[in-house]
Amino acid sequence: MMRPLLLLPEMLLAGGALAALIGGSFVPRHRQWIIRIFTAIVLVATIVAAAIQIRSPATSAFDDSFAVDTATGIARILAASGTLLILAIAADEIAGSARESETYALLLFSTAGTVLLAGANDLLALAVGFLLASIPLYALIGLAHTGAGAEAAMKTYLMGALFGILLLLGVTILSGLTGTTGYAELADRLAGAPKAAVTVAAVAVIGGLMFKAGGVPAHFWVPDAAQAATATAATFLTTVPKIGALVAVYRLATVLPPSSWPLLVAALAVASMTLGNLAAYWQSDPRRLLGWSTVSQVGFLLVPIVAAGRSDLALPSLLVYLTGYTATNIAAFAVSAALPERRDLTDYRGVAAERPWLAAALLVALLGLVGTPPAAVFVGKLTTATAAWDGGYAWLAVVVFANSVLSLFYYLRWIVPTYRQPNPGNPDGGARGPSGDEQVRPWSPRLAVTAAAVSLALGVAAGPLWALVTGP
Repeated sequence: MMRPLLLLPEMLLAGGALAALIGGSFVPRHRQWIIRIFTAIVLVATIVAAAIQIRSPATSAFDDSFAVDTATGIARILAASGTLLILAIAADEIAGSARESETYALLLFSTAGTVLLAGANDLLALAVGFLLASIPLYALIGLAHTGAGAEAAMKTYLMGALFGILLLLGVTILSGLTGTTGYAELADRLAGAPKAAVTVAAVAVIGGLMFKAGGVPAHFWVPDAAQAATATAATFLTTVPKIGALVAVYRLATVLPPSSWPLLVAALAVASMTLGNLAAYWQSDPRRLLGWSTVSQVGFLLVPIVAAGRSDLALPSLLVYLTGYTATNIAAFAVSAALPERRDLTDYRGVAAERPWLAAALLVALLGLVGTPPAAVFVGKLTTATAAWDGGYAWLAVVVFANSVLSLFYYLRWIVPTYRQPNPGNPDGGARGPSGDEQVRPWSPRLAVTAAAVSLALGVAAGPLWALVTGP
């Protein structure tokens, strides 16, 4: 059934992206803030439209190719809200630059692809969402205009091309085996398909989606991009695309035969958690550390998907975790964006003495990513571990706990110098700009404090949040 208004949030994002791209060509560089305000209005309208629809009964649009349900609604709100918050970093970093309006258009296009991924109920819609979410990222990373940025953009492009082909291979196999691309028909017809072929297809499609999620084995681009891209792009690519990718993996998992995917997803979860944590421990650049932290967080987010179909807690716990992670990860990156010249963990020495609110936001964000109460990620980790236990994967819950403890040690490598006294010869404790005074951006510190406060508020209000994600 054709009901286009059900896709109003997606139409707002795509239409807004086109308007920002074209309109930016007619706005003088010193007035590009107009496009930023326009982008913010589009995102707010998207959030409002999604919030209105979320309490309606679950339905679908365009011949069941796009699901309009609680998961899609939460993904829409999170993706648009995350991009809206990231505009504060953009206001500090790219205001008045030559590619400001193009950046906003790319952010909106990729956000539209993210929500399309989240609601995809058809293999072809999944492929389109993957491409729409991926292609703008290559340009966003390359906008850094540095050698490292160009290298990161090329690595991301090559990885995206490789795993995009892998995803399309899986789509081809599944549609060839069943003669359909719709998830409803796939669920019925895959039961009689050859198990080996279905398993190969599941590996291909889930592996392709791991590129968007930033998890093993498609994770290699994430630390480089987080380190070399602009703070705006780095914050976006480590936060927003994961929302759509992980909801898409969950939807696909509920369609595939149980014999073809749980062990694969469990292996990817353990590998992402463990590798991300171990690699992050040795990093000295805060953004690269957060890049590896992102890889490990994907592992935690995959845990409830393993329990899909075996525990009623699987989907709600995934959505709660994604909600907490969005606010907490943005807070951590906003701190690094607020102090752009401090590109080593030791440069943060004395920040607490000079900027206590910024240091407090960093403390909340990093301990929140560990899973310390009352931050929202704690609720996410607790419920995902419970879902794994309830689904018969008690060993996976133990792995979640062990990796959470392991992650504390490398986050402490950033927290400890922040709360040390400044060096006597340098009261600011860190890098300084050409004039001798350190550059401190105005909007990013406010974003860091706001996002950290949201993370705490979501953790404290976990009850209403859980009621929301469980649907009407």
